[in-house]
Amino acid sequence: MTRPKTVTNPIDFGRAALPVRNRVFSGLVDVRSILVCILLLLAALTVSVVSLATGDYEVTVPQVLQAFTGDAPGLAQTIVMEWRLARVLGALLFGAALGMGGAIFQSMTRNPLGSPDIIGFNTGAYTGALVVMLTVGGGYLGVAAGALVGGILTAIAVYLLAYRRGSQGFRLIIVGIGISAMLAAFNHWLILQAELEAALAAAVWGAGSLNGITWEQVAPAAVVVVVLGAATLGAARRMQLLEMGDDAARALGVRAEPTRLLLLVLGVGLTAAVTAVAGPIAFVALAAPQLARRLVRSAGITLVPSAVMGAFLLAASDLAAQRLFAPIQLPVGVVTVCIGGIYLVWLLAREARKS
Repeated sequence: MTRPKTVTNPIDFGRAALPVRNRVFSGLVDVRSILVCILLLLAALTVSVVSLATGDYEVTVPQVLQAFTGDAPGLAQTIVMEWRLARVLGALLFGAALGMGGAIFQSMTRNPLGSPDIIGFNTGAYTGALVVMLTVGGGYLGVAAGALVGGILTAIAVYLLAYRRGSQGFRLIIVGIGISAMLAAFNHWLILQAELEAALAAAVWGAGSLNGITWEQVAPAAVVVVVLGAATLGAARRMQLLEMGDDAARALGVRAEPTRLLLLVLGVGLTAAVTAVAGPIAFVALAAPQLARRLVRSAGITLVPSAVMGAFLLAASDLAAQRLFAPIQLPVGVVTVCIGGIYLVWLLAREARKS
């Protein structure tokens, strides 16, 4: 067994790391990050099993495990595999996507408040979906396309308005907050002008909900999330080098603005893929990267721990949304807003003490 050794690099100092060399990857892997990811993954899987087992019809944990091999009793097999599994997998995948999206923007802006929730990309994706829902009346694919287009157009607007000899993180946040406020007002106007039934449906969807999610919705979104997630991991090293500053990144062979634009597209795509299916789920993208960073004790934002933390947060929040007021099921966004609001107050107080 290879013994961990201490490594020094421009980002983390004195970290225990394991050397990994194969045809796909060659480098040093931080031991603490691996342990944190494993523990978070186990916690997320535990929450998922509990979600699969609990509900109006109780299923035992052994029956849940048997369902994956096709050996569970008939009704339990149907409940686990056809009724509940899509929602649980959706929570895990969407939470991971939001965690990675938040990590991208917090790394780009070098600010813990630089998440899609704050910058306005969630709001832009919601605007695109609302326009389709309330004016065109399209189905799932139309809403998904509207969310993607809305998020991308918002990102382009924020990027261009914040650009001045390069896009700096603070300007991105300030411009994004302004664009988000304008889009939020426009969204409210759209809902007020709509028919009552359509407005109620749009308002519930706008809270962020996994209620009633099906395999037909999860499957295409999962493909998009996996593809964009893989592309994001491929750009992880360049993202970390950008955190050192544009001049240092260029000296190490990274083209700053093209890389930043690529990361912007990937982050918006991950956020819009979730918004298209579940609506704008707030605060997971804001909290997951910072919580993961504190557990890993890294100097910069790390993608994989952020993704696993996001999966755990959304899976746990969705379980709470289902069971807190059972048989009434809350939109998961209501739970994440409550958790995220507490976290945001703590974060702002901590930043105020620093300054």
